[in-house]
Amino acid sequence: MTRYDRRDLGLLLLRLGTGGVLAAHGAQKLFGWFGGHGIEGTGQFMESIGYVPGKASATAAGLAETGGGTLLALGLATPAAGAAAAGAMAGAAAVHTPNGFFNQEGGYEYAATLALTAAGLAVTGPGRLSLDHALGHAVNRSWMIPAAFAATAAGTVLVVGARARRLRKGKEGEQDPLFEEEYLE
Repeated sequence: MTRYDRRDLGLLLLRLGTGGVLAAHGAQKLFGWFGGHGIEGTGQFMESIGYVPGKASATAAGLAETGGGTLLALGLATPAAGAAAAGAMAGAAAVHTPNGFFNQEGGYEYAATLALTAAGLAVTGPGRLSLDHALGHAVNRSWMIPAAFAATAAGTVLVVGARARRLRKGKEGEQDPLFEEEYLE
């Protein structure tokens, strides 16, 4: 097995693993599969964490994860697929950031890992064992990488920024307690 064969096999494994996880995660949101709550339940949850309107947010996140994940797994339109998946995971990471880094504490570790892997695949490309390669890279051109990341970054900044403003506005007028309850006993 040559070095190029190993690289292509490694990219295939990364694409299948990351894309499969993302697609399943999105299918929970869109269809309620794999123990998910579908658009209605996910929409209610999204609204509760500041992504308003909830149903539209659930649909956008579900499409980015399912579509981006499926396309990554297939190695098709890899720059757009990886950027879309990374953007969706950046939105998830924003929710988990107050809990710190590690997933066991509810942190953003998992979302960041998926985002960075998807972004890495978008930049690196799908390898020769992909639909992009089979189709002559018609939807995997070099200029598509910065274009996909620029569009995704703009959308992500707008959505996550709007959520942050809503959360700040919701806390206006609230005052933190002067003393922690444990000291009052």
